[in-house]
Amino acid sequence: MPTAFITGASSGIGRAFAGQLAAQGYDLTLVARTTASLDPTAAALRRSGRQVRVLAADLVTDTGINRVTAALESRTPDLLINSAGMGLGGAFPFTNAAAEEAQVRLNVVAVMRTTHAALPGMLRRNTGAVVNVTSVAACGPAWLASTYPASKSWVLSFTESIARSATVRRSGVHLMAVLPGYTRTAFHTRAGMGTDHLPAWMWLSADQVASDALRDLSQGRLVSIPSWRYKAAVWGMRHLPHRLTAALGWDFSTGRGAPAEPPGTRA
Repeated sequence: MPTAFITGASSGIGRAFAGQLAAQGYDLTLVARTTASLDPTAAALRRSGRQVRVLAADLVTDTGINRVTAALESRTPDLLINSAGMGLGGAFPFTNAAAEEAQVRLNVVAVMRTTHAALPGMLRRNTGAVVNVTSVAACGPAWLASTYPASKSWVLSFTESIARSATVRRSGVHLMAVLPGYTRTAFHTRAGMGTDHLPAWMWLSADQVASDALRDLSQGRLVSIPSWRYKAAVWGMRHLPHRLTAALGWDFSTGRGAPAEPPGTRA
């Protein structure tokens, strides 16, 4: 059976990936901060006949990252999905500096470390895939006074850079970045971000993001952007003048939809 290793698997997009991969016949390793948060998902997937391992690890900490990378090095999966992430709802520089560092560790360092741990085994086998969940916000100044887009821009650039390298291209290994738009998960609530001002048409479901990503992965795409409306948004953010896209962005310094000192969130 093929195997998949998913971070941030207790909720949202990570959990949607887990359910869809189990339906495709994958055995799974699910990662989140606590076993308790993973147990309901794992139990449901085991009832479908899949083998499901649970790994509790806080990827903000060295201990958590080392636990996950050791697992990846000892048993390289066929598919690694980096879905764990966090955001902060306040305006820089008035956010908590420790929370800002935690965001960089989870959104950037953990993605680099897990990919670094999994790729050598995949390259030795000449098969495997890494999927890194980033964001439409990675493509331009969509969130002003927020460091979240910068962290996700790193993930996009990193994924494209490694995927295009000769070593990876000559192998059967594939890397892909997923750029969701606004998705109905607990992400914004946990980060303390009010979203009442966002129209209904902007929202995606976690299942749609995961299904579109897995379809694009099977087609060998480098970047997966769910829905045509976000494909159009990414085109605009990449090609229109930044002074125009910034004028349409969500400015956290205005206080609209965001508290001054949010708690942040991570999966």
